[in-house]
Amino acid sequence: MVLSVSERTFTKEVLESQVPVLVNFGAPWCGLCRVIKPLLLQFKSQCGEELKLVEVNADDNFKLSTTYRLKTLPTLLLIQNGIVGKRLEGFRGREEFFADLSEIKDSCTNSSRTYNSVDRRLKATSL
Repeated sequence: MVLSVSERTFTKEVLESQVPVLVNFGAPWCGLCRVIKPLLLQFKSQCGEELKLVEVNADDNFKLSTTYRLKTLPTLLLIQNGIVGKRLEGFRGREEFFADLSEIKDSCTNSSRTYNSVDRRLKATSL
């Protein structure tokens, strides 16, 4: 299941998220968007709780489309702590797409370790 996010919920669900968020900007008419959706669901299942996957209908959320300067659909943004860390657009093949997702997974795993070690240090100093 992928959470649909709108302009109204984007800040809470994406920018204020405690875990990295992969934002999938797409549209119902976009054929490639429909092709990558099952691949993204499979990817999300491999990442577990280390990554949040959301989708944004670019047609219905024009302000977000403009803010993130979408040029093509689908466009994927990896957002961590409110900052775009990676941008994927212009897909040229399944292998390249999986390589990009693997890179995202690695960065999320490293981020998760960093968050956890900071949490542990904070807890230890507060005792």
